[in-house]
Amino acid sequence: MDRRARIRERHHRAIIDAAASLLDAKGADGFTVDELAKRAEVSRRTVFNHFASVDDIVIAVCTEVLGDVVETFESRRSASAGTTHASVFEELAEALRSTDLVNPIAYLTRVLRTPDDKPSQRQAVVLLRAFTEVSQRLSAEMLRRHPEADELTTRLLVSSLIGGLVVLHNHWLAATGGSADTASRAVWDELIDQLIVRTRDGYSSTASLGAPTS
Repeated sequence: MDRRARIRERHHRAIIDAAASLLDAKGADGFTVDELAKRAEVSRRTVFNHFASVDDIVIAVCTEVLGDVVETFESRRSASAGTTHASVFEELAEALRSTDLVNPIAYLTRVLRTPDDKPSQRQAVVLLRAFTEVSQRLSAEMLRRHPEADELTTRLLVSSLIGGLVVLHNHWLAATGGSADTASRAVWDELIDQLIVRTRDGYSSTASLGAPTS
C-alpha cells in the first residue's frame, strides 16, 4: 500500500480500537465523538471520514467481536466429500456449535444496554446489522470454498442460521439476564441445537412445533 493508504488504515484501526475501549468502559451511550477522536488521536473530521455515524462505529466493533464465528469457520477444513445443501449446512452448524459465542454476546449485551437496562430499538438495530455483516462474511467464505455452489441458495442458508442468532439472543437474555456462567452456556447450547434442528428440518405444516430434539 502507498503511504496515504497506510495512514488511512492506521486511522481506521485506531478509531475502532478507541471505540472498543470506550464501549467497554462506558457503554454505547456513554461517550461522545469528541472523546472518541481524542482517544484515537485523530480529528473529529477524520472520524466522520471513516464512519457516517457513531452507530456505524459501534456496529464495526460489534462485528469484530462476533467475528470469532467467522474465524472459527475459516480455520476449519471442510470434511464434506462434495458440495450439497446438506453438507454446506452441516459445516456451518458445526462452526456454530464449536464457537464460543456466549462471551462475545454477553459483552455486546452489556455495552449496548441502556441506562435504564431496558431493550431499545437502537440495540436491536445494532445487533441485527452486526449479525448481517457476519452473515455476509460467512457467505463469502462458503462461496470461496465451494465455487460450484449456487450463490442464492448458499446465502439463504447462511442468513437463515445467522439471522436466527438474533432471535436466540432475545430468548437467551430473558432466561439468563446476560450472564456468561455455566448455566448460561447450557441455555445457549440448547438454543443453538433448536436453531440447527429447526433450520435443517424446516417448518412445514407436518412438522411438530413443540420443543425439537437434536
